[in-house]
Amino acid sequence: MDLAEAAGHVGHHPPRDYPPYRSSRLRHPHRSSVPVRDPEAVELSGPAFGVSDVTALDSDLTRQHHGEPLGERITVSGRLLDRDGRPVRGQLIEVWQANASGRYAHQLDDHPAPLDPAFTGFGRCLTDDEGAYAFTTIKPGAYPWRNHTNAWRPAHIHFSLFGTAFTQRLVTQMYFPGDPLFAHDPVLRSVTDSAARARLVSTYDHGLSVPEWSLGYRWDIVLDGPSATWIEEGRDR
Repeated sequence: MDLAEAAGHVGHHPPRDYPPYRSSRLRHPHRSSVPVRDPEAVELSGPAFGVSDVTALDSDLTRQHHGEPLGERITVSGRLLDRDGRPVRGQLIEVWQANASGRYAHQLDDHPAPLDPAFTGFGRCLTDDEGAYAFTTIKPGAYPWRNHTNAWRPAHIHFSLFGTAFTQRLVTQMYFPGDPLFAHDPVLRSVTDSAARARLVSTYDHGLSVPEWSLGYRWDIVLDGPSATWIEEGRDR
């Protein structure tokens, strides 16, 4: 079973048109999907990544530029698992996030918060034989997003899982424990199953913290089954 097939078994996805999340009305498809004549050929022609394509520097977002990025350094680690708790090996995981001030290094982000020349906010790694991944990064800040009056997104990191081809790509978000913005965020609240919503929140892991270097957060990603991690459907904010 590939990643795309696994996501199809998740039964707690929120409706694609969720009124409190206003832009969902503009983002979800209104027409039937177009069948691909030869889906296997599409996957075979897509890019693929191997061990030689991903370096150790890719997973450390704090070392990709000259100088130290501003903010609280963190380590984020976990495992990619199937419904039976078995590791999913050799899978490309990419992350992207705002900086410590809550601003993305993207030309469309006009939030009047400072950019950090030492932090771009993108990283990637491959899961190992135990399905494990690890990133060193900066804890992102909250940011306004104009969905409603005084709308702020809780601190979060976007995760992208590629499977064996781009056509299998799945996207989700990881949040941080105890964020006071949880109750005010319609993106997170659109996951109406409270247990599924809780699985999007990482756990502080003191054993994962590195002395005098970073605080540790653990977050496992489960592809399908009753403990599956919620996967976004056409949402990238």
